Amino acid sequence: MSAPAQDSFYEALPAFRDFADVASFELYRPLPEGWLLATSDIVGSTRAIEAGQYRAVNMAGASVISAILNALHGHHQYPFVFGGDGAMVAVPPSAEAATRRALAAVQTWVAEELALTLRAAVVPVHDIRAHGFDVRVARFQVAPEVTYAMFAGGGASWAEAQMKAGRYIEPPAAPGTRPDLSGLSCRWNPLTSRHGEILSIIAVPGPQASAGEFDALVARIVALTGEEERGGHPIPEVGPETSFRPGNTTYETRAGGAPLLRPLRRLGIVAQVWLVALLDRFKVPLGRFDAAVYRRDVAQNSDFRKFDDGLKMTVDLDRQRSREIEALLEQAARKGICRYGLHRQETALMTCIVPTPLQRDHMHFIDGGAGGYAMAASRLKAASS
Repeated sequence: MSAPAQDSFYEALPAFRDFADVASFELYRPLPEGWLLATSDIVGSTRAIEAGQYRAVNMAGASVISAILNALHGHHQYPFVFGGDGAMVAVPPSAEAATRRALAAVQTWVAEELALTLRAAVVPVHDIRAHGFDVRVARFQVAPEVTYAMFAGGGASWAEAQMKAGRYIEPPAAPGTRPDLSGLSCRWNPLTSRHGEILSIIAVPGPQASAGEFDALVARIVALTGEEERGGHPIPEVGPETSFRPGNTTYETRAGGAPLLRPLRRLGIVAQVWLVALLDRFKVPLGRFDAAVYRRDVAQNSDFRKFDDGLKMTVDLDRQRSREIEALLEQAARKGICRYGLHRQETALMTCIVPTPLQRDHMHFIDGGAGGYAMAASRLKAASS
């Protein structure tokens, strides 16, 4: 495969639109030879979450995606997945050097601005396949302008395990180094459950699972969440409320600009927030920007469910349906079909990448407001040990 064809691999994939098909293996295509996985997580994320640093952990995870995509200048689309306390981006060989620089810089930014430790690694797909795993990618379309990557084959999980074992590690950059985090923000208030509770789910194949059995389990869970309004989407169709708390802009302020200019940056961000709120309240467009359209796009473009070597969802469900899903997972776990972790909370959080509000390709990552995926993962790990 030529370099230009390799670089455009993801955007050339056909997209599927029904999430019920997410476990259909035929939708997934292998990453080209020579590609790499840039993977990351927060060391001690459970302790940080228990200390109330939910937003900081999510911001750190999303910053990896933002830094790498900005470093690659948006010439092509690249597959990535947000995991709450970390993220993964798949890149072609031509992007390796820029990706490594971005990973190094974002580690330093997370340490110095968020007081967290971001661990990162760059793992060649060749090595993953040499150990009997694969990295296969599908493209799920949530809106005309936005798709999210789904990953299968076990390779992403293997890469993460290697990182946690201290292999393929990318060291942090020198103190004071900063990545380009343009567009990274977390301005919205927590999203309060409308139906009962916000449930974060991680379910991965168990030791006795056949592909058909695990696929059937995923289909059943998706069907159960589909019985809820909007499939359990934590954001209503009209979008989130345009009400904001002053502290919501703290991390975005730290994401760009020299420290001496931060008061001005913060003032500009707050002014934008209030302008959007006023435009929305009085239903007044400003040039090409319409606040009501933007809010609906936020809801449409949000990443609240995914497949990353297993099913991951943060959904708003009534408590009876939530218990049904837990019972289904527990029954499957006893049969060896899956391993799983759940975490319940009252709210969800949203972290965003908005290059410009004048275009409709902005992306929004949803996690549980009291630990979400990180807490579900810790419970999965505890149940497996």
